[in-house]
Amino acid sequence: MPEIRPLRPGDPPQLGDYTLQGRLGEGGQGVVYLGESADGGRAAIKLLHVRFTGEAHARSRFARELAAARRVEAFCTARVLAADLDGETPYIASELIDGPSLRQVVERDGPLSGDALSRLAIGTATALTAIHHAGIAHRDLKPDNVLLAADGPRVVDFGIAKIIDESGTITTRAVGTPAYMAPEQIAEERVGLPADVFAWASTMVFTATGKAPFGGDTIVATLNRVINHEADLSALPEDLRPTVAACLNKDQRLRPTADEVLKRLLGHPVDEAQVSEEVLAEGVQAATVDLTRVERRTPARRRRRTVAAAVAVVLGAAAAFVAVQSGPISGWGAAASPSPAASTPAPTASTGSPLLDRIRAGGVLRVGYRDGLPGVSLGAPPTGFEIDVAEYIARALKVPEGRVRYVPVGYAAREAAVERGKVDLVVANLSIDSADRGRVAFAGPYYLAHRDVLVRAGTKISKVEHLRGKRLCLASGQTTSSLIRDRGVRFVAVRDADTSKCATRVADGSADALPGDDVLIAGFGARLRGAGLKIAGIRLTAERYGVALRAGDPGACRAINAAIGSMYADGTMRTLLERHFGRVGFRFETELPELETCR
Repeated sequence: MPEIRPLRPGDPPQLGDYTLQGRLGEGGQGVVYLGESADGGRAAIKLLHVRFTGEAHARSRFARELAAARRVEAFCTARVLAADLDGETPYIASELIDGPSLRQVVERDGPLSGDALSRLAIGTATALTAIHHAGIAHRDLKPDNVLLAADGPRVVDFGIAKIIDESGTITTRAVGTPAYMAPEQIAEERVGLPADVFAWASTMVFTATGKAPFGGDTIVATLNRVINHEADLSALPEDLRPTVAACLNKDQRLRPTADEVLKRLLGHPVDEAQVSEEVLAEGVQAATVDLTRVERRTPARRRRRTVAAAVAVVLGAAAAFVAVQSGPISGWGAAASPSPAASTPAPTASTGSPLLDRIRAGGVLRVGYRDGLPGVSLGAPPTGFEIDVAEYIARALKVPEGRVRYVPVGYAAREAAVERGKVDLVVANLSIDSADRGRVAFAGPYYLAHRDVLVRAGTKISKVEHLRGKRLCLASGQTTSSLIRDRGVRFVAVRDADTSKCATRVADGSADALPGDDVLIAGFGARLRGAGLKIAGIRLTAERYGVALRAGDPGACRAINAAIGSMYADGTMRTLLERHFGRVGFRFETELPELETCR
């Protein structure tokens, strides 16, 4: 936890839903407080100085900072929890990041090398790539703005960030930190994304040497070195040196993009195509270290290993603001102040499960879900039956509040998302299939679904034979209809663009039935309030919806099975089914299915 200083006379006692507990830091134009909500949640809350609240320019800059933080993908952003930019006291409340900065770690434990340096390079490059994909130029990337939280490096401080216009560049005066500024920032030329790539490379040199590549005794000397001198890269490993050298090119037109940097670090061909979600996920996975496998060494060596363990898992960018002339606001984003007592965390015993150990270390749990299914999993942030199931499992696994991230995965990409490390678990109506074993493992099933049909409540359809001659609405990708044909039942196919429209057709009588997995079609039916629909109950198949996880982690599998068992035993499963599908006549399953054996 960062150092908390007492509130001063004139500090507000409350901002929004947060009671202020103390000061975390202060800069030229803002103060950062530690806030606590009524439920005990903590946040870093930045308040614009009173003297600037009447200035339109200052408020506009504050608003740009908030917009920048919200544009970046969730996996690399410290969440914005609340904000008020229009009131008398404009503030932004952001997720509290409890971890030291990269500068603090290097100055305390020495430069990183080997695997730790490689993982940090990949992790920060992945974060920078995601930031650029959001159209954001950070403009002040440096070791102080990389925080090493328990769940990985986070790039913070968007106080001087700019949202790039359609030309891809911005015109600006010299803003940033001199030792990490690009030549074009000093020369007041057009500044854009290449300046961040230059700063990333400078940060890597500092990480490997403990010194800024262009540091001088004075600001003037430093700026002169940035423009006219070449950096000494001899301390960098051979596999990293060419990439860093290319990024430090004085001509911004000749530098690689963040996408190209990440591809080089991951060993992918450098082409003109933008980095895909899969490559970003690979970057996250490549930066992951199992905390439980950190070897016990002497205190000095163990601290260095702890640094490697901290460079892990999910990358983020906190919304942060700092006046350049006053330096960074210590505490914004919650960079912990180093102290002898806290410099080396005591090792904890392993649970025997890589996933559970990472959760115990404060890591984020990434859950894959299928979007677009009302009542099941829909929206951003998603809601529905399967999201509630995932939340119950997360609580049972003791995932800290606010540390679950939901990642949409396509129908055909569910197993691959787990296998490639894009997500930790998939709760996405994925039937347990022996063909998938080996690629992924399965816990559960959390529900025993059935292939069935959605019909009007007054329709006398309860057997597959009753569908003979009926009009079945078939949406794109529909497969249940083939099971009905296989039973020798001929029907009239009525085709529509999507399942939602098919459900409407059943409700208005222009179709007699909608086939599909019962919970999925029940969700579409429940969306049509007062339509009088039901699940017929013909139960063509049994679909054992499992929780997919990475193979070779039986400890996590057993913990998930225990959570599912509790969900049925305490009545939660019945409550969730009634909550999400109660508007449809549906004889849903309420008995615990036979659970998988965890291997």
